[in-house]
Amino acid sequence: MPQPLPPVVLVLAGHDPTGGAGIIADSEAIAAAGGWAVTVPTALTVQNLHDVHRVIPTRPDSIHAMVDALGELPVAAIKIGLIADEATLTAVEKVVQRFPGVPVVADPVVKAGGGTELSTPALCRAYAQRLLPLVDILTPNRYELAQLTPDVQDPDDDTARAVALMSQGCQAILVTATDDPRSGSDQQQITHTLHTPDTTRQWQWPRLPGQFHGSGCTLASSLAARLAVGERLLTSCEQAQHFTWQSLSHGYHQGSGQALPRRFFDAHFFTR
Repeated sequence: MPQPLPPVVLVLAGHDPTGGAGIIADSEAIAAAGGWAVTVPTALTVQNLHDVHRVIPTRPDSIHAMVDALGELPVAAIKIGLIADEATLTAVEKVVQRFPGVPVVADPVVKAGGGTELSTPALCRAYAQRLLPLVDILTPNRYELAQLTPDVQDPDDDTARAVALMSQGCQAILVTATDDPRSGSDQQQITHTLHTPDTTRQWQWPRLPGQFHGSGCTLASSLAARLAVGERLLTSCEQAQHFTWQSLSHGYHQGSGQALPRRFFDAHFFTR
């Protein structure tokens, strides 16, 4: 009997050849949450498990052509990842405007896990001014949050930074604190904070040893898939965090590089 297509998530993000981050990671996280990913690469990257060495932005006309070709598929949510230049930002902005009413999750990729900067102050300003009014929930880490709000001087005032971004039109901010915990916080715990115009909600998770590749992609894409299937925002945030933590705790470790999330940790495709 023919099966209906799961809820479709349109992914606009970079391609990571390792599969740890980027559109491969997005596709796995979305599938694990019961969605179906359709992917439009905004950039190709040259990277490994240590760092990003090069970023090649996709031509804007190619981005639009790929989205046009997917027109028969009913998009139920959008996930945005790496935007490497202002031409790509303009293309993504125009794509999102084609889907009014569809929830949009944006992961503002500003710096690679290995330390390479992937954005500029000018691009961050344009991102905040032009894309955030179209975003339902932004999922920055604390470093990304700071780069998007340079006018807030207190390095620990995440609330002021979140309010500043919501004043630009973004509906909610889920701030993760894995890589840059607040000063004076418990280093054995990770605290993620959801800011909305009406409330603030925090979750704590045990800190896992080591560094991970693609945790932000995993979180944002799992969240997008859950919104696509109709979950409420608070539930989606909580379940996406739980899934991400489990993926990291079951992760694969290869050499001295960052560990890879195991997003199908509860699936058994083969035995050894």
